[in-house]
Amino acid sequence: MRHYLDHAATTPLRPEARDAWLHASETVGNASSTHGAGQDARRLLEEARERAAAVLGSEPIEVVFTSGGTEAINLALQGLWEARAADAEAIVLPDAEHHATLDTVAALTARGAVVRPVPVSAAGGIDLSAFAATLPGAALATALVANNEVGTINDAVALSAAASDSGIPLHLDAVAALGHLPLSFSQLRGAAAAGAGLIAMSVAGHKIGAPVGVGALVVSRTAKLAPILHGGAQQRGLRAGTQDVPGAVAFATALELAERERESEASRLGALRDRLVRGIRDRVPEAELLGDPSRRLPGNAHVLFPGAVGESLLFLLDMAGVAASTGSACQAGVAEPSHVVMAMGRSEREARSVLRFTLGRTSTQADVDAVLAVIADTYVRASGPSRA
Repeated sequence: MRHYLDHAATTPLRPEARDAWLHASETVGNASSTHGAGQDARRLLEEARERAAAVLGSEPIEVVFTSGGTEAINLALQGLWEARAADAEAIVLPDAEHHATLDTVAALTARGAVVRPVPVSAAGGIDLSAFAATLPGAALATALVANNEVGTINDAVALSAAASDSGIPLHLDAVAALGHLPLSFSQLRGAAAAGAGLIAMSVAGHKIGAPVGVGALVVSRTAKLAPILHGGAQQRGLRAGTQDVPGAVAFATALELAERERESEASRLGALRDRLVRGIRDRVPEAELLGDPSRRLPGNAHVLFPGAVGESLLFLLDMAGVAASTGSACQAGVAEPSHVVMAMGRSEREARSVLRFTLGRTSTQADVDAVLAVIADTYVRASGPSRA
């Protein structure tokens, strides 16, 4: 039996979202067509947009459906920078962002962007004072609501307020936070002036049980954003292409369910995670929980195993029927140290000795038991001859 503890990479498809997708796929028609069939599809699409907006705390027109979190992040960062590059070139970039953000910004540097880095704390949180000090005169800023690797939750309200005070547009990557934290775009934006503060927020469906391949970028009405796809005027002209009606409907369904159970699941998963961490520490006293000990995502346990090789730990656990990860799923299969762990001040060796266990809706006590049954032997074997 396989025990899945990698929900931060992707979580199982919800049966309700699958059924919603299948039902919507029976409606034949392009949502941009003016005939009756097209308008039937359009009605489903706009109802899904309204449902998503209700959960995300935005106006329906502000919800731009995408193929997932990576596209949403690209649209936000490339779109904001292109719209402001004539007046400003700097991008405020915290050191521990997701690779979808880091790689997009790296691509923009080839087009003239200049990075203003922001350090993170030893727990992986964004340094608010450094963030605020770096903002003046920038083209845009970006930040994680919660770190996707170590689970540390940032003060998104304070980040948005700082950007607003400096007159700088902010993008928040809420992919890891979706379904675990309250996310109201309007509340996070607050009383920000037009074109400043929180302008865009990216989310992904497969993190909450929607199908892989659907997500959204919530974009303020006041945003000046250049499209990165051309060929149509769909979605305020921000994202050209035939819209995925079944995907939007399934996404809205998963969003509603995730929000409905969010508080109870946070409590349940937090208790499971704490039992997992205690059990690991009992069996491997050298193990260390990374990230903020309390201000963290409820299902995240990011553990440093000193002297062990993360890839070996991962392989041995997989052989024992336990699925975990060494970091971001977008870097899966790439044997490199965690840039997040190094940004927190740890050595490259330590950054190669970490595992991320993440729990989700289908996680049970049996999944925790499976890890605890093998972790001590796994650690010894992954640490080489010195511990054998």
